[in-house]
Amino acid sequence: MRSKNQSPINIKIIILGLFFLLFLLVIAWSSFSSPRPNSSPIAENEPKPSAAACPSLPLTPTCTKLPPSLANALVHYVTTNITPQQTLKEISVSLRVLEKKSPCNFLVFGLGHDSLMWTSLNHGGRTVFLEEDKAWIEQIREKLPTLESYHVTYDTRVHQADGLMETGMGDECKVISDPRFSKCQLALKGFPGDIYDVEWDLIMVDAPTGYHDEAPGRMNAIYTAGLMARNRENGVTDVFVHDVDRVVEDKFSKAFLCEGYMTEQEGRLRHFIIPTHRTSSGKPFCP
Repeated sequence: MRSKNQSPINIKIIILGLFFLLFLLVIAWSSFSSPRPNSSPIAENEPKPSAAACPSLPLTPTCTKLPPSLANALVHYVTTNITPQQTLKEISVSLRVLEKKSPCNFLVFGLGHDSLMWTSLNHGGRTVFLEEDKAWIEQIREKLPTLESYHVTYDTRVHQADGLMETGMGDECKVISDPRFSKCQLALKGFPGDIYDVEWDLIMVDAPTGYHDEAPGRMNAIYTAGLMARNRENGVTDVFVHDVDRVVEDKFSKAFLCEGYMTEQEGRLRHFIIPTHRTSSGKPFCP
């Protein structure tokens, strides 16, 4: 999730455009939901309605203020040269889903310079970040204290990926359950309890670190995201995996999120829509 410098001016314009679009949607929704004036004529002896709350906008019945989370995001991205790692096209894939589902429950593996963007695009919903680096969490919290983030640990290494893939093919890893009670070695069990109790509508796997052999790798994160999606009570979960140009992200997303559930790939981002398996007994792990 941590940013690499890439066309900062262009990405900044893109992000500001996204927030402006979201602001327009907030205004449109507010105007639509505002009570409409009574069409009946007003008697001469009845008091006339007070002046509109926004004198400069006489046709608008009430003022529509920019929500604080969006205002903070706009200020943050206008005043920084650090930009999100994902490209415009990659961000747009998740944005299209958020436009339909937000406010919703959004779980993100990784904490970075794009975290405020995801929280703001899910305005009114709950967006949670799981991060491996304690020092990085503290650094981000100093700048962005409103983000909800938790420290998590991983005991795997990228060079163990082949062995973990073999493990994941075992019968115990095909059983659908709460990850805390799974017998599969790939299931992550050390999250705060609340994380397991929520039905996540979107899950983004953009961490932990996975670009060298001694890094934790995303093997367990990808498997656990798929398990949580299958274990929800009903409905579907949109799961996104970033950096699928790398071997681990490519193989593990295909194996445990399933090619049959993949709906789109844009650049280095894959989008899977995984339905619940709890309501369909005997449903195969992959279609």
